[in-house]
Order: sequence, then structure tokens, then C-alpha cells
Amino acid sequence: MLVRAQDTLRIILETIEQTTIPVIKNAALDERRYGDLQGLNKADTIAKYGEAQVEIWRRSYAVRPPGGESLEDTFNRTVPYYKAVIEPRVHAGENVLIVAHGNSLRALMMYLENISPEAVVQVNIPTGVPRLYTFDKNLKLINAEYL
Repeated sequence: MLVRAQDTLRIILETIEQTTIPVIKNAALDERRYGDLQGLNKADTIAKYGEAQVEIWRRSYAVRPPGGESLEDTFNRTVPYYKAVIEPRVHAGENVLIVAHGNSLRALMMYLENISPEAVVQVNIPTGVPRLYTFDKNLKLINAEYL
């Protein structure tokens, strides 16, 4: 539901001349919440808490920033939404475009690509670069690639 994702979607749909296709919005795909750190300047946060701690909050799977969500929390709201709403559409043969944020996308990558909590720490998603998933008729992942 965050504006940045909606703006990105609008740009994509205008570019591919598909502005009338159905759009489903859901907060389950929002960026993880950073709690007490939300909206703070990264440099000031590093000065206050130290670079190592900030990196742990940003990249670890299970560690929450104060008052915020971990990637695990984000996984636990994003993946059930994917399974309930998106996966049935893919199974029905539809092409689905998911426009979301870095951590909700990392959570989906964990699920779709069977990435472990330890390995996801190293996953970097390039901004604005689509990732195409191809599945067989049983939703087994055949291929995942950046376009």
C-alpha cells in the first residue's frame, strides 16, 4: 500500500500500455516496518547505534529493530498472502506482476527459491530490475532470472 510501490506500478503499466488491467493492493506486500528507526537518516542511526548493529537490523532474518519487524516477521505476513491470493492465480495460468519492496520481495524469494535464513542475508535485489519466475504446471520453480 506504500506510495513508492504504487508509483512504480503506475510507471510500469503506462510503459507497457496496460493501465486498465486489474490491480490488487495489499499491505501484506509492504516493506518491513523499522519501528523506532522508521524515517531516520541511515548515517545518524549508524552514529547512534554503530554500523555493525544497524547492519544486523537491516540484513538479519530474525533480529528486529526496536519496535519493528524482522525479515522473519515480514516473511510471516508476505508468504501467506502469496499462497492465498497470488499462487492460485499463477496455478490458473495467469501472469502476475508483483510490485513491492526490498524486504517483502526477499521474503518471497526465500519461499519461491528455497533460500535459507542464513543465505538470505547475502541476497541483494537490484532496484527497478524485474525478476521473472517460470513454474511448471505443479508450481515447481523452473527458472528465476533478472530481466
